[in-house]
Amino acid sequence: MGALLSFGQDPRWRRSLVAAIDPHPGQRVLDVATGTGLVAFELVRHGCEVIGLDQSEEMLAGARAKLVADPAAAARLTLMRGQAEQLPFADGEFDALTFTYLLRYVDDRAATMRELARVVRPGGRIGMVEFGVPENALLRALWRVHTRVGLPVLGRLVSSAWFEVGRFLGPNIEQLQAREPDMAALWRAAGISDVRESHMSFGAGWVMWGVRDGEAG
Repeated sequence: MGALLSFGQDPRWRRSLVAAIDPHPGQRVLDVATGTGLVAFELVRHGCEVIGLDQSEEMLAGARAKLVADPAAAARLTLMRGQAEQLPFADGEFDALTFTYLLRYVDDRAATMRELARVVRPGGRIGMVEFGVPENALLRALWRVHTRVGLPVLGRLVSSAWFEVGRFLGPNIEQLQAREPDMAALWRAAGISDVRESHMSFGAGWVMWGVRDGEAG
């Protein structure tokens, strides 16, 4: 559904996220809301030691199936079930952290951002990719037609469950924009500085990244 919503641009957005955190071989990186591991596998290709965490066992099963076919990645990627709101890791345990399409689904975004920042060492990078809403009026109108009509229709071809997902996504994306009009401020309040963002694909893709406060170790 992410690929459908992004008109196939989602992989490019994820690669941009990885580039933004500038991963180096040997770094330990946590990928939260890893899903089927698309970002995690990209981090592994950069030589990182990665933990991919997701609350959905079904999504993790998809990632594990990929590991079976990629023994080299299996040596560097550990998959585990868990929630972003309560990470089972020590303070400053990771050199960097990524998360994908997460903040629309948590009840307390401020507390979740603090928890994400907690497990990253001072000076480490944190980055996200999220769906955006095009600013151009015509493109925004076309985007709404796609999300309100096109996605539910495509979802119905798969199953009734995917029909409901299709109906949910468009309004949910706009709600995040309305409720968090200054996402950078939310990040800074969580202890993340030098916050930057890139709006891709005419605003439909949104990559944001910053640096954990404190001196680098």
